[in-house]
Amino acid sequence: MPFSAPGLADDLPLALLDLWNKAIDRQFRQQETQQGSRYFTLEPENPATAQRVPVTWFGNPAEPGFCLDETTARALSDWGVRGRRALHNEYCEYAVITATDSEGRVRPKRVQITTELPEYYLMLAEHDPERLREIITGMLGSEPRWQELYGPAVADPGQLDPTGRRVAFARQLTGNGFHEDLVEAGVPPEPAGSLNAVNALFMAHPINGLDDLLYIVMFGARPYARRTAGGGLEPAGRDQIFGQQPGLAALACRHADPAAALAAAGAAFQGRTVSFADPLGMYIHQFTSEVFLFDGGPVPDPWIRLGRGQQGLHQRLEFGPRDEDPHFLDEITMVEGDTEEPVTGGYQVARQVQVGPVVALGPGRTVPQQDFVELPDSPAPIRCRDASVCQNVVAPLKEAFDQAHQPPASPVGSRGVRGVG
Repeated sequence: MPFSAPGLADDLPLALLDLWNKAIDRQFRQQETQQGSRYFTLEPENPATAQRVPVTWFGNPAEPGFCLDETTARALSDWGVRGRRALHNEYCEYAVITATDSEGRVRPKRVQITTELPEYYLMLAEHDPERLREIITGMLGSEPRWQELYGPAVADPGQLDPTGRRVAFARQLTGNGFHEDLVEAGVPPEPAGSLNAVNALFMAHPINGLDDLLYIVMFGARPYARRTAGGGLEPAGRDQIFGQQPGLAALACRHADPAAALAAAGAAFQGRTVSFADPLGMYIHQFTSEVFLFDGGPVPDPWIRLGRGQQGLHQRLEFGPRDEDPHFLDEITMVEGDTEEPVTGGYQVARQVQVGPVVALGPGRTVPQQDFVELPDSPAPIRCRDASVCQNVVAPLKEAFDQAHQPPASPVGSRGVRGVG
């Protein structure tokens, strides 16, 4: 059963669909050596009887919140492309589109949210540049130049071979994503182009890739267990599963990784196989728009636009007025409890978005005793604030943010220094 295009968003010819499935299979084979399990199959054994289950979590970055606090998390996550590339690692990235109002002030106009996998766009860029440009034109409303997609030196991607197009596109718009071939080709971690920085066309954070999605579900698809006081077995919890190896504890503190792993582990504990439902992708499953108000009432329907998907498998959300509308994003307020405040960035919106893949579960079976992965109780709960990401990523970003937002120094002069003049 070959996978369809993510979200059923594009009607791909069979040859291109085959290339997408080969890209999926290649990533799966790389993971299978370490993470293979009899409780995980890439495709369900019987798609007609498999139970389709969405696995969901909130799309806002968790790390800056548990490292510092919610207010700082919002400020850092909303810090343009720097915040996005450092923190948007929950398989959900956003960009804020700004515009100038009638008084000359630059204000937020709308938020773009994407869950689209970068590997899909790399495949298109490598094998069908025209289709790639057509899809991106549909998102932007205008046709990008080839140089915006493949780099300043590429006026015609047809002059490059497929590998050259893949490398050029990655250098310009995705970064290397830790893919071995792109790293060896000298593609840096961060893309050079601005098209997918000013806009959220598809995900570009290196942890938001197909390889990481496969990894975390495959890692979870085992009947992890802990011994009860009565001597029986029960499903292991988050701290047992993520505390079993050094380096895994930090994953327990994100939204995505524990949700995906625990869902797979829970199914495996029941003897059920876990697969990805067709089409494989990351989707926006719910948006709690009711917490947002405009002029004391619901936000107008045209300001909530889901796209890049059919049958509820959307991969894109645009929230806020269009360019031709005279209103701005900060005229919308968000109500939580007794608090009502203007929407000034994407973090407030992403907090109300639930994203995740759709998995397919086989029928339950008795788990042989030898299959259970019995884990000891953790000596202490995982303390998210102690995760290395707090010191290695969040703290330096906070320091850079504070330096960039320092108020300008007062001019020194006869009236600017007390006691002089």
